[in-house]
Amino acid sequence: MVELLEAFTNTDSPSTGKLYMDRFAGLVARQWQSLGTNVTTLREEEYGDHVKVEWGSGRESILLLCHMDTVWDAGETQKRPFRVENGKAYGPGAYDMKAGIVQAIFAVKTLQDMGLSPAKKIIVLHNSDEEIGSPSSRPIIESEALKASAVLVLEPPVRGGALKTWRKGVGDFIVAIQGRASHAGADYKKGISAITEAAHQILRLHSLTDLEKGTTVNVGVVKAGTRPNVVAEQASLSVDLRVTTIDAAKEVVPKILGLKPVDPRITLAVQGELERPPMERNENNLRLFKLAHAIGSEMGIELAESGTGGASDGNFTSALGIPTLDGLGAVGDDGHAVTEHVVVSSLPERAAVLAGLLLRI
Repeated sequence: MVELLEAFTNTDSPSTGKLYMDRFAGLVARQWQSLGTNVTTLREEEYGDHVKVEWGSGRESILLLCHMDTVWDAGETQKRPFRVENGKAYGPGAYDMKAGIVQAIFAVKTLQDMGLSPAKKIIVLHNSDEEIGSPSSRPIIESEALKASAVLVLEPPVRGGALKTWRKGVGDFIVAIQGRASHAGADYKKGISAITEAAHQILRLHSLTDLEKGTTVNVGVVKAGTRPNVVAEQASLSVDLRVTTIDAAKEVVPKILGLKPVDPRITLAVQGELERPPMERNENNLRLFKLAHAIGSEMGIELAESGTGGASDGNFTSALGIPTLDGLGAVGDDGHAVTEHVVVSSLPERAAVLAGLLLRI
């Protein structure tokens, strides 16, 4: 498993580099073909190609989700090649989430070696654009999920190894503010400050945060002004929304989109939407966790349940009402950071739990 993880990690696969993504997709496809599975490359023009794997012949299916892209630019693997130190495997994308792909491959290989076949057909969808919102793969993911009995997501777990039964939904918005420029000394009254309006709107937006409900609104980027002696004509706010339930989204999103200027002379426009619906902690997802917990216990592996404020492709499938369990990837830490790593000993353990799920769902 470590050898395959090394090969995967040392192959660049940035979300926005189609040439590199397609090269890595080919590597993933060949690994699955070596197991005798049916592999289809789903061609894309703008983004990297996706890879669909089919194994088995059951009338019902289980969908596994594994994204191949990473947040790291091309060339990062040469700067920081894969290495193992003190039982931890380091490298760009090793934790998020090339280890998850390795686990999926070895879960199927283990079942094949043991002569075991799941009752349900196994579909493994590897997409190339998850880190940038899955713009081209979302329709494919949702189409496959609607045909599946369950969805298993090979994203990393919560720190410490807990599986994810919930994830927050994510909204992105841009607030554009138009005022009027003037000389800050000679003609101050003629100006209409977009920055002053922005300050009011930031406070309004942040007031929508409700920590008890798990709702957060964060203005993370503010662009405004040109020089200290000019009353600012324009300002823009980049806003991040996180919600735990679709009801919370229905409450907050209209308030963001319906923002009105405090100064009636200001022109204000808001664009954006809830890009990923929340993966709610519901009975469907909890049922899958309880099964995983039971399988783990039989193997001497203790699995906990948790959730996170970050989103994944599991948000899409859970929102469709399909039982979804996330965080089945390798134990590790520091995703998206140069210290990103995988606990090597967790690889076979998590692959074994996944194999058990494939047999018993």
